[in-house]
Amino acid sequence: MRRLDKRGAIHFIDVHEAGDKDCPVSREALLARFHAREDGQLLSGAAAFAAMWRAIPLLRPFGLLARWRPFLWLLEQLYLRFLKVRPRLQRLIAD
Repeated sequence: MRRLDKRGAIHFIDVHEAGDKDCPVSREALLARFHAREDGQLLSGAAAFAAMWRAIPLLRPFGLLARWRPFLWLLEQLYLRFLKVRPRLQRLIAD
C-alpha cells in the first residue's frame, strides 16, 4: 500500500514502534484488526481498508463502493474470515 500511495496521503504507523501516544485503542486491539482514521473518525476492519483505498487514486473506486452498506458488510465478512487464517499465513511466511 505504501508504494501505491504516491501522493503520501496516508500516514502509516507501526504499532510495534509507536508506543501508547494517547491512542484511544489498546495495543492488543490495534494488533488484532486493521485501523485507520478518516475525517477524525477511527475506523477498523473493512471500513479502515476502504478509507485507505479512498486515499489511493488507483483503489479509490473500491473505497467509494464500500460506502454502500451491503458491499461494506460483505467486505467485513471476508475480512473476518481472513483474520481466522491470518495466524497460519504469518507462520508460513515466517518459516
